[in-house]
Amino acid sequence: MPRSISLWCLGISAQPGRSTSMTIFPRENERSWSRIYQEGPYLLDPFFLASTNSVDPGLYRLKDLAPDRFYQGEYFRNYYVKTGLAEEICYVIDLPENATVCVSLMRAKKAFSAKEFRQLGKAWPVVSQAGRKHWVNLASKFTEKPQDEGRSGRKLKVDEAFQKFDEGLLTPREKEVVEFTLKGHSADAIGRILGISPGTVRIHRRNIYSKLRIRSQGELFSRFIDALLGPGAE
Repeated sequence: MPRSISLWCLGISAQPGRSTSMTIFPRENERSWSRIYQEGPYLLDPFFLASTNSVDPGLYRLKDLAPDRFYQGEYFRNYYVKTGLAEEICYVIDLPENATVCVSLMRAKKAFSAKEFRQLGKAWPVVSQAGRKHWVNLASKFTEKPQDEGRSGRKLKVDEAFQKFDEGLLTPREKEVVEFTLKGHSADAIGRILGISPGTVRIHRRNIYSKLRIRSQGELFSRFIDALLGPGAE
């Protein structure tokens, strides 16, 4: 088994549309990961999105689940690269009561080799059974807790988060285009998902930028994160 894994992250989705996360990170990246991540960027994380979309249990590389333009998108460029990670892979474990645990293995210096990935894949039966035994009552433990009275973005459903940030300026279709754009989908991919042409997607993007008075996807990403944090963010 590889020994150079730098840290573990436990990301938990405890019912469709709801999520709770627990993180364990080294101190030098604590702010980048545990604080900023949980304020809103997690909503754009391919592993989080996979857990809400009922991906098959197993071991995945980030690139296996990422949208086609994820590595050119603003979440990756403005947030993910600042973590200093070379690669992240994840065990996705299904639990009772529609809960999902994502156990992420992260490296700072180099990606996992094909051999290492295969070795970690062989550990899947043990990891899966250990996770299911350890977290057997996880969903009930989290869903019984009262709603966090802190930052508004932390407990939002994914769709609610994307519906909220535009201050009522965008149409429902434009909000959908924003959502898939920020998640890292290309115009071609968004067109296939929404059943419209790539050209229509680009027209929607121009209209979105005009209504929000922005000029780039970077500004769109910043607008989204600022809305999640809200005026009372610490």
